[in-house]
Amino acid sequence: MKLTGLVYRAHNPRWAFAPESGQGAASAGGRFNPVGMPALYTALRFETAWFEAQQAFPFKAQPMMLCAYEVDCEDILDLTDPATLASHGIAQSDLACPWKDLSTRGIEPPSWVVTKRLIAAGTAGMIVPSYAKGAIETDINVVFWDWAPAPPHQVRVIDDDRRLPKDGRSWR
Repeated sequence: MKLTGLVYRAHNPRWAFAPESGQGAASAGGRFNPVGMPALYTALRFETAWFEAQQAFPFKAQPMMLCAYEVDCEDILDLTDPATLASHGIAQSDLACPWKDLSTRGIEPPSWVVTKRLIAAGTAGMIVPSYAKGAIETDINVVFWDWAPAPPHQVRVIDDDRRLPKDGRSWR
């Protein structure tokens, strides 16, 4: 399917100069990307983006940079749709697996297996429920593995007024 519209991402302000890089996810790994694989984790609502970014600090919100992205991206799978899950042989439990615990113990999480299979099939990204503690039905994420500033896989940060820094020197 093709996804068009806006998505949102909250991230550490230290990396405000690289809001489209996906390198933070590559360095630490995530639910849908092993260490070394860039991914851009976004949400359909800015509230969900903030919620996702604050998982480690649920009672003590830390400063975050909230960005909106203009999306015009083909090759997206909607894994919130049971029919799409079934047609791709994906179990909801594979997506919701305890990925961090498994990876820490040296076990490849089922969510990474799904990711690798989808990427090999040419999928640029997927729409998935939020698995953050306390997430509700409207908390939906979009994870991109293949993105660029222009279609067919456009995910472009909106910074019309050029407010974002251009490099990391602003943090020295």
